[in-house]
Amino acid sequence: MERSLQLLCRVLAAFIGTEQESGRDRKLPVALICLGGPGGCADKGLASQDLRRRPSSAAMTPPGGQSSDGLQHRVCFTMGSLGQSNISALRVDTTELAESLHESCQYGAAHRYGKLSTETGMARLSLDDSDKEVRDWFMRTAKSLGCKTFFDQMGNLFAIRPGKKENVPPIMMGSHLDTQPTGGRYDGILGVLAGLQVLKVLNENSVETEGPIGVVNWTNEEGARFPKMAVSSGVWAGAIPIETAWELREVTPHEGKPKSMKEELERIGYKGERPASFDDNPFAAHFELHIEQGPILEDEDLKIGVVEGVQAFKWFDITVRGRDSHAGTTPLYARKDTVLSAARMLVAANAVAKKHDGLSTTGIFNADPGTVNTMAHTTKFTLDLRHVRNEVLATMVKECEDEFCRIAQEDSEQGCEVEWSLLVDSPAVQFNEECIAAVEQSASDVCSTLPGASSRKLWRPMISGAGHDSCYTNLRCPTSMIFTPTRQGISHNPTEYCSAEDCALGASVLLGAVLRYDKLRLDRGDFN
Repeated sequence: MERSLQLLCRVLAAFIGTEQESGRDRKLPVALICLGGPGGCADKGLASQDLRRRPSSAAMTPPGGQSSDGLQHRVCFTMGSLGQSNISALRVDTTELAESLHESCQYGAAHRYGKLSTETGMARLSLDDSDKEVRDWFMRTAKSLGCKTFFDQMGNLFAIRPGKKENVPPIMMGSHLDTQPTGGRYDGILGVLAGLQVLKVLNENSVETEGPIGVVNWTNEEGARFPKMAVSSGVWAGAIPIETAWELREVTPHEGKPKSMKEELERIGYKGERPASFDDNPFAAHFELHIEQGPILEDEDLKIGVVEGVQAFKWFDITVRGRDSHAGTTPLYARKDTVLSAARMLVAANAVAKKHDGLSTTGIFNADPGTVNTMAHTTKFTLDLRHVRNEVLATMVKECEDEFCRIAQEDSEQGCEVEWSLLVDSPAVQFNEECIAAVEQSASDVCSTLPGASSRKLWRPMISGAGHDSCYTNLRCPTSMIFTPTRQGISHNPTEYCSAEDCALGASVLLGAVLRYDKLRLDRGDFN
């Protein structure tokens, strides 16, 4: 029996090895078309032999489904027979992912910075016309992959590839398709498009997962048009009331009265009937591939970040009140100069952040009345404080409060007044250890074949500095994230860039992590 299996594998290798797809060789180890397990070809040293993938008709067929050629395609293997070597051999195609990603970017492309067709940024704001177009494209693409598709009351899009077991929560791969007004082609978009490519690879290789695997596009993650970031994943997680989300109004209306989220969901036809709730639509896990949006991976010449959590952050509106006075007639001792006080507060906040190895940022600074020869009676600025530990962040806030109060009183005999208003309070997030382990194992496998891998590890654990939809999914299901390098750390900018090779590496890590987690569910009896 053992010799027969080996012979069958070699015959299949010789036969399928002659096939081509669209004139382009696409190689895959022979183990992927053979049942694994004791005595199978994966155990007999054949995994290193190369095969080309099947014709594209099979690429659009879920396990056991019927393709466009009218033939019934059998399941090659299930998770029960899938060995680690089989999982490790699966890869997302670099060219196909890049082509798919840039195809989706035809909807909302803007801000050209180079001569190539792909050298533009994006201006695809949530629920605008270009967002509707890319949503339509997503739904068409997902249906062509044999997925069940639907959207909920927040317009979150779901594409579910069936598994062996029915009526069990799916493992989801998620991110977002909306962008900043002057955004790039990779923030969020990579995570959604990589998820679709993962489903395509599973179809092409007739992998029947134990549970369903799906992709989700979360609505308004950026918060650029409707001012609440990750609002729709927050509604799904039960952290934000849907009425609050629906009532959000756009901050940059094109004409007339600002539209609400509910109005725009209805206008573009993506306000679904299904509740936006983890109770109605539970997940087994959520994995998110994302560009790092920072310089660390590139600076350290690494390929993958295994994200273990997200740092805590608090946003404040700070108001400094004093008295407007003439610049030429008011002596320094008699001034209540709010701009001077506010400037010193920013320096103090930066010193506090350095002391605790945290971060302090001010993105908005306004002085009123704002004339050249008048001291401002009121100065307002935002303060963004961050740290990986909640307790250290609390200490940073307290020290800033004390310093700001001292500065306000010190700048004149009469002193200024300072007021704090909390805008956002986001505690530190710790992702699920089993999800992290699945990503680590996958990253180790995918990176092991890269140049330089024999002398050093090409991935590292990371803490995300930015918030993501995964912060909310983590409240309701096991969650983790994967980072890919970002050129010069630039993001929220038209020139944002991640190479096609790095995108595909990240997508392959995502693929391996999802399959490992599905196998973990089987091994621990989740489906019994």
